[in-house]
Amino acid sequence: MNNSNLWSLRLGFSGNQAQKINTIGIEKFLKQSFTASFENKMPNCLKDDPKTLSELKDFREKVKNINSETAKTELKKQIKNSIELRKWWVNEIRKQEFPLREKMVLFWHNHFVTTSQKVKVNWWIYQNNYLLRENAFGNFKQLTKIMIQTNAMVRYLDNVDNRKGKINENLSRELLELFTLGIGNYTESDVKNGAKALAGLGLGEMEAKYRKPFEDNDIITYLGKTGNFKADDLVDIIFEQPNIPYLITRKILKWFIYDNPKEELVKYYGDYLRTVNFEIEPLLLKMITEEYPKNTAGSKIKNPLEYILQLIEALQIKEMDEAIIVFFLKQQGMDLFNQPNVKGWDGGKSWLTSQLYLQRNNVSDLLCNGRNINRKSFKNLPEDGEEPKISLEKIDIKINFNPKATNKQIIKELSDTYLFQVDEISQKDMETILKYDFDAEAENAQQAVIRLFNFITKLPEFQLI
Repeated sequence: MNNSNLWSLRLGFSGNQAQKINTIGIEKFLKQSFTASFENKMPNCLKDDPKTLSELKDFREKVKNINSETAKTELKKQIKNSIELRKWWVNEIRKQEFPLREKMVLFWHNHFVTTSQKVKVNWWIYQNNYLLRENAFGNFKQLTKIMIQTNAMVRYLDNVDNRKGKINENLSRELLELFTLGIGNYTESDVKNGAKALAGLGLGEMEAKYRKPFEDNDIITYLGKTGNFKADDLVDIIFEQPNIPYLITRKILKWFIYDNPKEELVKYYGDYLRTVNFEIEPLLLKMITEEYPKNTAGSKIKNPLEYILQLIEALQIKEMDEAIIVFFLKQQGMDLFNQPNVKGWDGGKSWLTSQLYLQRNNVSDLLCNGRNINRKSFKNLPEDGEEPKISLEKIDIKINFNPKATNKQIIKELSDTYLFQVDEISQKDMETILKYDFDAEAENAQQAVIRLFNFITKLPEFQLI
């Protein structure tokens, strides 16, 4: 696999940026990615959704009688808008010239998890998504302070129930375990005392706020410091700890490059992150420019979004409803705004169970046969991999290749674009599909190359980047 194709996938979701990386180099590509404009306009689907706490109270009063037709209509609209929000985000991802920001938003979305299913307020979910976009390459410490004090987070981690005399430890625990330090770097006493400091931090008009009647103002000891602390103080103390950089650098390495990063790399980049005061932009610049020249292809399993968007891009499919992509992601265990738990998607091998692999292969079959996928096609995909016995909408597909090339040249071109390695058996199989007397200018050449591409997508090596 060419380095530019590899890193186009890693820093985005398809091969669309490969030519640009090849032309301007990885460092310039990164710097342009950091400064590229991004969408700051509210999605149309949320125009009428409740946004403030007051508006939410009015909405709930309106739908209090769940048996009324008005209430049913309003609740259905909220569910529909939740789906529309997923489609909006997929569209944002697809249209970016420099998709690294959206790739980083997806990373933070899986780090500071809040789910639509539990939060139940579309605006709060979007608000978090926007904050992650705005701060995608910013300061990790500052972003931590922001995210633990959003309405979505205090609702998702039950801090709305955390009050003096009735302490709830969920947010306090995940702040330490999942967001910053990781297990083994704090005590249960720190969790309990952190929960006291967070007591009373509940829903506010536009963001979470402390409510005095529910605060616990006891003097506490937290990670060795004693005082009367609140949310920002806890984060400040956490970021003084010696092991603070390593959890996040390990996760960033896993997100972009290695499913199993070496501990020396985790420490190396973690130590650097500390020297730049936890700024993410210089970390990414250093990490990616230093890892770029190394032979790292095949060290990470594609996530479902990388998989489906690469297929769409490779086959040059112009019309693909975002709803189908959203549904495919859900079927593959990557439901946007609805991770399975607070730990988020596991990634790595969890993306490639036998069932998910079969599903990927079936979707590739459909698209490579010029048939669009829809909900019905997912339900009718047979277990044995045979073509489904249903009529599906035809779509135009096309693969780019050199019309003057020989079969081996085209095989090499596609292999260099999509596979991190090719063994002797796979090479022979590809030459069986695209025979030695293949004529690239013949009328059926396009179909033959698409058959070759379909074969390539079934190889285990295609699942890796």
